[in-house]
Amino acid sequence: MIRSLSLRSQLFLLQLSIVLIIVLIAGSVAIRMQEQQIRDAYETRMVGVAQSVAQLPTIVEAFDDARPSDTIQPIAALIAQSTNVTYVVVTDDAGIRYSHPNPEMIGSMVSTDPSVPLSGDTFVGTQTGTLGESWRVKVPIFDDDGSVIGTASVGILESRLSQDLQEDLPQLLLWLIAAALLGSAGAIYVSRLVWRRIYKLEPEEIATLLETRDAMLHGIGEGVVAVDERGRMALLNDEARRLLGLDDAAVGRPVVDVLDPTLAGMLDSEGAVETTVLVGERVLLAQANRAVVDGRRVGSVLILRDRTELHQLLQDLDGARDVTQALRVQAHEFSNKMHVISGLLELGRTEQAVDFITRSGHGGSVVSGDLCPGITDPDAASLLMAKSTIGEEKNIQVIIDGSSTLHPDGTTDQVTILGNLIDNAMEAVGSNGTIHVSTAADDSGCVITVSDDGPGVPDGLRERIFESGVTTKAEGPSAARGFGLSLLLRVAQRRHGRIEVGTSPLGGAEFRVRLAAVPRPVAVGGVKQQ
Repeated sequence: MIRSLSLRSQLFLLQLSIVLIIVLIAGSVAIRMQEQQIRDAYETRMVGVAQSVAQLPTIVEAFDDARPSDTIQPIAALIAQSTNVTYVVVTDDAGIRYSHPNPEMIGSMVSTDPSVPLSGDTFVGTQTGTLGESWRVKVPIFDDDGSVIGTASVGILESRLSQDLQEDLPQLLLWLIAAALLGSAGAIYVSRLVWRRIYKLEPEEIATLLETRDAMLHGIGEGVVAVDERGRMALLNDEARRLLGLDDAAVGRPVVDVLDPTLAGMLDSEGAVETTVLVGERVLLAQANRAVVDGRRVGSVLILRDRTELHQLLQDLDGARDVTQALRVQAHEFSNKMHVISGLLELGRTEQAVDFITRSGHGGSVVSGDLCPGITDPDAASLLMAKSTIGEEKNIQVIIDGSSTLHPDGTTDQVTILGNLIDNAMEAVGSNGTIHVSTAADDSGCVITVSDDGPGVPDGLRERIFESGVTTKAEGPSAARGFGLSLLLRVAQRRHGRIEVGTSPLGGAEFRVRLAAVPRPVAVGGVKQQ
């Protein structure tokens, strides 16, 4: 039955039940406290009246009279009437009444036990006497020598106490009813407020939305980061965790503590921002925008797209183009040489043809083993061959140090560093430039040095040249620049090395990269350990 009700009705009934229970409990406590206050007030009055009667000289002296009741009865009746108590009864030390609201009871024994006041103590409590159940006080009456000669009893009927309480109940009930009505109105308002705040959705609809949201956020191939208005991480999907290298502990923390400064700065922007950033060794396309609900900004949303593979594919494509271009140049050069040889033979100049073949030799391939026998990494050797050939076509002299050594290390780090540094050098020197490349490798790692005779790196820029987005090149219309050296720095740091920039002997820039050796698995007891 309850489940069939709407969320708004359930909230109202729940709050109404809470209000009514609280009102009932508060009302019960208030009635009990009011009753106790009435009883305490009467008790204070009765104690005062009883002590006054017990200490009244006229009453004490009347105990010596032949008929004490003739003196005590009128006084007791007058005191009871003036103090608004039900009765004032005076007895002797045997419990014989000297006064009573019913004169016929004078001279008879009291109906309740008088032992407490006759022992010198004061009695306060409820007892049932000749007038009915009453709230009474009994005190001893002492003579001049301090002995107990009688008792003074003052009482109020319990029905009188109940009547006084009933007179106060209507006002108290009005307050309780007003509190219940006010609570009910508050319950209606709160239920409507909550209903509107959750966009008038039912729990089943909310659960469906949450399941759909989780499935969408954690299933899409883009990283999503949501930040609240206080700048704290509110949401992080699986792809964002992978791209940023974060975990669930990042949720709830300030974004400035967990995100790259560039990304954190994008989230503070007022409008939509899109840029390419380098996070770790990943190239990401980041787009930040404000999150607005009902015209009010509630935070920011950052969408991340991984462009690392695309960046790598572009680099591979550039390499393939370089190789293709190098092969085309070599094929063109070989074709020209063949035409020369063919022409000499047709002219019958055999000796000149042999001399031309001798002077041409086998070409300048770096992979032949004659120029750089120490470069045993085939990928690096192929790259250097292609770059040398491209340099010849651009009229750039690429000099490979003949004593260079470089061995395969199972990664592409060496090729990445060589390719980036040589490409940067080619752009810097332009036509008629010179680039010098040298490598050195041993068991501890390798050192790659690329220098040129270009304009070099300005002194004021050397401290910032490895920061993401900093470049000395002209900005292209759509090219994202300033990430190559930053990426090399992170590769070097990952390999426990470093990268340095300085002035080369050729007059331009010189970049030196040191990489520690990649740890090799060692067999211990038949098990390979890193």
